[in-house]
Amino acid sequence: AVALLALVGPSGGGLPALAWWLAWTVPAVLVDLAVHRLPDRLTLPAAAGTWLLLGAAALADTDAGPWLRAVASGAGLALFFAVSTLLLGRRGFGLGDAKLALSVGALLGWYGLPVLLFGLLIAFGLSALVSVGLLLARRARWGTHLPFGPFLLLGTVGALLLTS
Repeated sequence: AVALLALVGPSGGGLPALAWWLAWTVPAVLVDLAVHRLPDRLTLPAAAGTWLLLGAAALADTDAGPWLRAVASGAGLALFFAVSTLLLGRRGFGLGDAKLALSVGALLGWYGLPVLLFGLLIAFGLSALVSVGLLLARRARWGTHLPFGPFLLLGTVGALLLTS
């Protein structure tokens, strides 16, 4: 995925952060698919490294604007997921999704708010399509909980590939 994004993905100093993020997020998503949990030992290093590498890229470019936007996007998206978890309980997102959102928001926000919104649109759209498909196939019920981490991963990668 990193090679594909390096070839056709977004340009700029965000590629090392993207590679770091994928190295931690792909295993986290596999765990999420298996046990419906995004482990802190994978999501927190993903977020910390992504933020640090984006900060280093901003320092190299001597332009703090993208990094500040990335930090605000990551924090804002994580807050959105955390608040929805607190308000909706088990019917909403998990706190693992909020922790993954720290890095998802930062990575997408680095490239601009339209890229962030597009990534979220892809993630929520794919989640809705899969949910409807599972309901129609009678493989899920209205109360079935699906892990959202895979959709965040696909939405992030999809937005970066489609907006470059």
